Amino acid sequence: MARVSFFIDGFNLYHALNDNNKHLRQFNWLNLRKLAELYLRKQDSLSDVFYFTALATWDTDKVQRQKLFIRAQESFGVKTVYGEFRSIFRRCHICGKTYSTFEEKETDVNIAIKLLEQAHLNTYDNAVILSGDSDQIPVLRTIKEYFPAKKIGVLIPFGGKAKLLSQESNFHSKIGMKQLRPSRFPDKMTLTDGSQIYCPKPWK
Repeated sequence: MARVSFFIDGFNLYHALNDNNKHLRQFNWLNLRKLAELYLRKQDSLSDVFYFTALATWDTDKVQRQKLFIRAQESFGVKTVYGEFRSIFRRCHICGKTYSTFEEKETDVNIAIKLLEQAHLNTYDNAVILSGDSDQIPVLRTIKEYFPAKKIGVLIPFGGKAKLLSQESNFHSKIGMKQLRPSRFPDKMTLTDGSQIYCPKPWK
């Protein structure tokens, strides 16, 4: 029996569900613990589910949805690790003008640190990274070197490929509708403390 922990790149998952197909947006209301459980073998046990994100503080509606989503996740034992958004300046490739925007920072580093930390604490035998980001390749190589008994898998978000990341992993799989449908929270749900919350309208 293996203890398995999941490390979920919130923005990688979010963009996979929102950038390609509007019909996938309903799965923003996703039970991440349930999704993780679908990828466990019968003989394995779920150790931890870590969710990595940052709050879009410039958009009140987005923050409210994010906080509601995080509340739902934490009610089922998912552990949130926060990064942050930073204001940056970019140049338009078409008109040449400079404009201000926000860029998410720290998630890649936070995932790498948490993977190594939890390996050192020996809380998992297998780890699964839900991401298609090749920036995680160095930490996979590091864990292979210093914790060779531990296996690292990759769970590729819907529509992604992650060829380079998959090649460095011990095992990999893709998220499909077969996993998304049963993992979605109901529109009206009761949390473990007995309170009720509702799916945000943009995600219905």
